[in-house]
Parts: sequence; C-alpha cells; structure tokens
Amino acid sequence: MTFRRARIYLVLTLLAAIGAGCRERKEYEGPYGRQVAEAIPLIEKGTGLKFKRPPRVEARSKAQVREFVLAQITKPPAQRDMAGQEAAYKRFGMIPDTLNLREYLVGLLEEQIVGYYDPATDVLYVVDGSPDDVVGLTITHELVHALQDQYVDLDAYQNLEGENDRQTAAQAVFEGQAVYEQIAAMLGGGNVAVNLPGGWDRVREMIRENQASMPIFARAPLVVQETLIFPYLSGAEFIRGFKTRNAGGTPYSDMPVSTEQILHPSAYFGTRDHPTRVTLGALRGTKRYENTLGEFETRLFLYQHTEDQNDAIRGATGWDGDRYALLDTPAGEALVWVTVWDSAVEAGEFHDVMMAALEGKTLVGGTAVSESTRVYTNGGRTAKLITAEVGGRPLVIYTDAPASVTGELIDPAGIRLEESAPTAPARAP
Repeated sequence: MTFRRARIYLVLTLLAAIGAGCRERKEYEGPYGRQVAEAIPLIEKGTGLKFKRPPRVEARSKAQVREFVLAQITKPPAQRDMAGQEAAYKRFGMIPDTLNLREYLVGLLEEQIVGYYDPATDVLYVVDGSPDDVVGLTITHELVHALQDQYVDLDAYQNLEGENDRQTAAQAVFEGQAVYEQIAAMLGGGNVAVNLPGGWDRVREMIRENQASMPIFARAPLVVQETLIFPYLSGAEFIRGFKTRNAGGTPYSDMPVSTEQILHPSAYFGTRDHPTRVTLGALRGTKRYENTLGEFETRLFLYQHTEDQNDAIRGATGWDGDRYALLDTPAGEALVWVTVWDSAVEAGEFHDVMMAALEGKTLVGGTAVSESTRVYTNGGRTAKLITAEVGGRPLVIYTDAPASVTGELIDPAGIRLEESAPTAPARAP
C-alpha cells in the first residue's frame, strides 16, 4: 500500500536522539539558508552527485500542509487508486471495514510531516513551528530528494498506476538513500551500519517503544505502519549494500523493480531475479481495480492472519510475481489474487501457510473439493485456494466471493505470464 510523498518523521525524530550522543552538532542561528549551506556539501560528498541548481526552501504553516496533502489525494488518479486500495485491502482483511482511508491518511500525514520536497514545484517546504532538532534533519533528508529529482524523475515513479510493488521498491531507494545520507552526515560519515548504535533493529524497536508520541500512527493498521516504515529502514539497508558494492555510484539507472529485490540482496546484486508480470485474462465479474501486493505485502497479509512471523516469511519467500483484481458481481464484491512462485516447493510452502491464514480468518476448516482446490465458507462468503500451472510455472490462486456466486471467478488457462525486465517509467508531463 503506497502512500505517495509520505514522510514518517517518527523515524527522523528517533534518529536525532541517536545521533545526539554520537556527534556534536553545531547550532546555527538565522534562516534555513545556513542549514542548507551546511548540509549540501555533506550530501554531495555522500552521494557523489552535485546539485545542478540551488534548491529552494520555503516555510509553510500547518494549514498549508493540510492543503498540500488534500491536493495530492484529491487528484483523480490518486482518488481512484486510494478507493481501489481501500476496498481491496478490506477484502484481504488487512484494514478494518470501518476505516475511511482518505480521512485517516490526511490526519496521519499531518501528524508526521515536518517538511517535504515537492517535485511539482522543485521547492523544499519546512513546517513553521517544528522542533529545531527535527528541522535540521528534515532539511538534510529533503535536500537529498531535491538532489534526486535533478537526476531522476521522482514524479514518474510516484505516479505509477497499478504497480504497487514496483512503486514501493522505488520509494525504498529514494527514501532509503535520504535516510542513509542524513545519518552518514549526522555520524560524521563512514559505514552507517557500523556507526549507528544498535543498527536498524534498534531503530525499529524505538519506533515501537515511542508510538505513543504519534497517536494516529500508533493506532494505524499493521499494513499502514509497516508500509510507511519499510522504505526508510529496509531502503537504507539496500542503499548500504549498494554503496558497499558500488562506491560512488547510484542505482538510478538500474532501479530495483520489486520489494523482493529490496528484501533479498541476492535477488538484485546476484543473479537478477526480475518479477514475472501476471495478466489475469477473463474474469467473472466487472473489474473495479487491480494491482500487486509483492513479496513484502504478501508477508504482511500472512502475518496479519497467522500472527506468526516465521511462517509469514517462509510463506512469502520464493514469490516471483502476483496480480489481484477487485470485482463487482451481481451478488456483491469479489476478489481474485494470482501468485506465481520460483518453484513448486515454494508454492507449496505458500499454500500451506495460506491454509493456516484462511482457517484463522474464517474459523472454518477448508474442504478439499478436488486435488487442486480447497473451499472455505463463512459469513455468507466462499473463499477458494487453488493450485495450478501455467507454462510449467506453479501458481496459487486465492478467490473470495459471495457464497451465491457459483463457478470459478478465473480460468487458469487464460492467465498469461511474461518474463521481462521493466523499463524506466516515462517522465511525467
């Protein structure tokens, strides 16, 4: 679930506390220009890139921030995407049926935002009245985004439609690099993983321990919390690995295209494991929305329904592609989710964990109606877990529909799998 331009400043606040004991930071009086002047040489040294033009920095009130957030999520493409994601994630059981995602997101981002870089205006905005220590970190972080936008089109990645997993992977690069470089500057350079006390695991622990300081974030569903945190921490780990192998380089010309490549270094730095593109073919119902979960959100789905982290990781490992569609049928809303796996063994692992997830979700044991299909019924709905094979590739298909819907929502024979490396998105107009 990708929240465009979200900035999780709980992370930045905690990193400020960590850094305070690692390096004495000089205090500068006066306008933000001085903080910018201090940060730019550190950013250019860390990234190996020079600013092509000076960044602009302006102050904004809380009210103006709210207007900015509303403007982003009320654009027609964003509204369509958010409405589709909200309905789909409710059907997956990953957010409550009562949650209004649009209203919640506005409140969450208002709580989180201290500053932001807007690619549409090429301006870095800082919120009036924000704590001084967090403002300094925010300026450094957002200056990295301003620099990125001079070398790669951030808007083109932020505006990808129907490619949630790829968009999350790109966001992990951009946010991960900003976090890495701000910490490197804060700690005096060098290997962040070595110099950061307790490493990323300690940062994650501190986020959990300090959720009370961000009450809206603390109440957020698991998928909202984790997809906000993922680009910052897992992205920074990816950047650390990239810098270790490519000193002085950036991944902009060879971007990771899946969260699998962020989570597993071997999938990006070793033999490149590009995801399989899944085309669903004919469906029984009117398609309202379609997208991908990816390996990371597949983990979240499994964990949400099993509450077993090891099983969730085991079940999602070996993911090679997926596609889901939210359908309108005469009897009501339905969901189709097709997943493709690296091997039959890994498809079997996912299938087994999915059975546990469905039994935990429905409280009704599955019935094997054929060698390839198990059926679960509860609350007037029928869920099916189907194993199939297309072109020698193992698939696991999950469907969820009103119990009165008879027959299958999708014919596996109509599913098309495409092995190809995605190209860079076209520049936004």
